[in-house]
Amino acid sequence: MVGLIFSSGLVAMTDYVGPGKEFHWLMSAFAGIAMCKIVFELTDIVSPFFFKEYPKLSDAEKLEWSNRGFSTFHALVVAVASLYLLLLSDLFDEGSHTELIISRRSTLSDTILAISIGYFLSDLAMIFWTFPALGGMEYVLHHGLSMFSIFLSLVSGQGQVYILMVLFTESTTPFVNLRWYLDIAGQKNSKLYVCNGVALFFGWLVARILLFIFFFYHMFTHFDQVKKIFPLGFYSLLAVPPVLTVMNLFWFWKIAKGMMKTLSKARHRQ
Repeated sequence: MVGLIFSSGLVAMTDYVGPGKEFHWLMSAFAGIAMCKIVFELTDIVSPFFFKEYPKLSDAEKLEWSNRGFSTFHALVVAVASLYLLLLSDLFDEGSHTELIISRRSTLSDTILAISIGYFLSDLAMIFWTFPALGGMEYVLHHGLSMFSIFLSLVSGQGQVYILMVLFTESTTPFVNLRWYLDIAGQKNSKLYVCNGVALFFGWLVARILLFIFFFYHMFTHFDQVKKIFPLGFYSLLAVPPVLTVMNLFWFWKIAKGMMKTLSKARHRQ
């Protein structure tokens, strides 16, 4: 059992990890997979009503179109939930609970983490099935690291505040997907494409650059608590975020170049 594997000092919370909790995680992960399947099918059904170019797409393009549909839906769900848990609820407020911040969890946070595992499993399965049409090794690395970190935090109940920060970075995904949708639909010259590019640049700057700076600052100021995370989780927390940061900086550089190119073309058309 997953809970028994990690039971030796990994769970700092007073509530025990037992079959009921494991069943909840499993059902939430299956809900994430079901969510992906349902949205995938619905995207294929409704897209022709909003994009007249959709029926003209190739089968490969339609596959990626629907794949990005459930990617967008997952991003919106986890971004809203993470924002609520981090800022609107008192779960991680200083002094609001007796537990250490790194050991705090809730039913909602567990649910969101498990749903995300279901999403990453679904998306990774599609990536492997169509490799490299839906993404290369960088996507495999990103999804693998994400699932590994989420799984450790979910099972141990530790470090969820940091996992939720990282999940909030998914808020940039709808802008990335809309850019692809407009491109494949032949609307690269539209005002919406230009506005979305600018929104993607600033959204990425806030959610994936500045937030990661705060992430490392929070870890530094709470390092006395971070050191109490079980060894595998502790070293993963030290190793995985820097790798994601490097990837985010690389993609940010590409986004910035793309935005400047798009703005330059827009000025020349005026």
